[in-house]
Amino acid sequence: MKKRNKLTKSSTISTPIWQAKWTALAVVFTIFFNSCSDPSSVGIELAPGNNQVGVFFTEFELPAEVVLLDSFNTTNQSLLVVGNEEDPYFGKTSSTGFTRMFFEVTDERPKAEAILDSMFFSVDIVSVNGQNLDEPKFYSIHRLTESILDTLYYNFSELAYEENPIASSEVEFGETKDTTILMTVTPEFSEELFGKLKRGTEFNNIFTFRDYFPGVAIKAREGDNTTIGVNLGSQTAILTYFHYPGDTVATSFEINTASSRSFNGVKSDRSGTPTEVVVEKQKAYQTGNLVGMKANLGMTIKVDSSPIDEFLDTLSGVIFKQVQLEIGEIETVPEGQNPPAFFVSYFTDDSNEILTRADGQPLTIQRDGQPQNILDENEQTIPAVIAPAIGSYNSTQGTYVVGITSYLNGIFRGEVTRKDWLLYGNSSETTGDDFKRSLRQFKVQNNRLKVKVIYSKIR
Repeated sequence: MKKRNKLTKSSTISTPIWQAKWTALAVVFTIFFNSCSDPSSVGIELAPGNNQVGVFFTEFELPAEVVLLDSFNTTNQSLLVVGNEEDPYFGKTSSTGFTRMFFEVTDERPKAEAILDSMFFSVDIVSVNGQNLDEPKFYSIHRLTESILDTLYYNFSELAYEENPIASSEVEFGETKDTTILMTVTPEFSEELFGKLKRGTEFNNIFTFRDYFPGVAIKAREGDNTTIGVNLGSQTAILTYFHYPGDTVATSFEINTASSRSFNGVKSDRSGTPTEVVVEKQKAYQTGNLVGMKANLGMTIKVDSSPIDEFLDTLSGVIFKQVQLEIGEIETVPEGQNPPAFFVSYFTDDSNEILTRADGQPLTIQRDGQPQNILDENEQTIPAVIAPAIGSYNSTQGTYVVGITSYLNGIFRGEVTRKDWLLYGNSSETTGDDFKRSLRQFKVQNNRLKVKVIYSKIR
C-alpha cells in the first residue's frame, strides 16, 4: 500500500463516549464547522453503542490547470453581454451584443405630414459588473452592414457594422445595477429612419425592414472595465416621437428587440499575460502560480483529482462524515465586480471535454445525500445526473465550497470511477447558462484547491 503523507495534513481525535469528553469534542467541531459550513446542515454522528470512536480530519491539495473550451453557442440567450475588461491574468476581453430589431406591422406609421420631435435608442440594463462605477461608462449603438441569419452563432462570431454609431451615451451607475438609459439618436440617422418610416416600402413587412436595417451591435468602451447585461424586448428599442401640425400631444412609434435573433461575440487578447500560453482549445495549460475561470470567454479550471485515489489507498474500514472541495481564498476582486456565484464540477478526461452519458446528459459530481448512480429502464447501473453538486461562493470568506461526501464514499466503495473535473461557472438551479451571460471571473493560487475530509474509524 502506498503511503503519501506529504499529500495530507491529518489530526486525530479518539475519545470514549462519556458526557465530559463529548462536550469538549462538540465544541471543537462546532468551531470547525462554523468556519466552513452552515452548522444546521452538517455534523458528526457518533454511534452511542461504541466504546471508542476515532475521528480524523485530513486535507490535501488538488493540482489544477486551465482549459479554454471549444467555442459555444451564444444564440438567443435573451441577454446581450456588453463589456470591455482588462486584467493582468486574463488580458483584454471584449464582448459585443448583436441583435436584429422588430416592429408590429399593424402599428400605425406616421403620415407624410408628421413632424419628428425626437428619437432615442433605449437600452434596458439588468446587470452591471465593473470597476469604478462612479465614473462615466460609455456605450454605443452601431448599425449592422450584414444580416443576422437564421443559423447558430458562437462566442467567437461577429458581424460587420458601421464605424460611426447611430447613438451613444455615457452613464454613471454608482450603486445602480439595473436601469434603462436613453441615448439620443444622431440627427442624420433620425432623419433617414423617419423618412423611411413615413413613406418608404422598407416598413411594409419585417423582411423588407431587415433588408434595410439588419440590426445593431452594442459596444462598450475600451478601458471602462465594466460589463452590462442588456435585456432584449420592448424596452431595448428605437423610440420615435412625432406630432402633426396643430397637435399638442406627441405620438410614438417603437422598433424594439422583441422576437429578435441575437448573439454575443467575444474577443480576447491575452498577450503578455500568464494565459497567453493558452492557445489551443480543449488543451490543459499551466499558467504559473494562478489558475482562473472567465465566463463567456469559456476559460475553465481543470482539476486533477488523482490525489483522491492516493489518499484512499491509505485507508480501510472508515466512514466519511463530511468531505468538501474548498477553493480559495480567491484573489481580491475589485470593488463593483463579482465573481461567478456558482460552479458545477463536470467530469472530464485527457480530452478535456465534458463527458456525457449515452443519452447526451453531462456527467457531474452529484450533491451530498443523492445517489451517484441509478438504474435505467433495463436495470443497468448508469451515472446519476439529476442533482449536480453546486459550488457556492462565500463573499465573506472569499471561498467556494462544495460538498462531495457522497461522491467520495462512492469511490471508496468502488461504486464510482474517479474522473478529473472541469469547473464550470453555472448552476443547475438557475434559468439559462450563467457562464454564457457575463464576463465574470476569478483567479486563485493553484495551491488553494483542497479537499477537506472528516472521517471516523471503529477500533
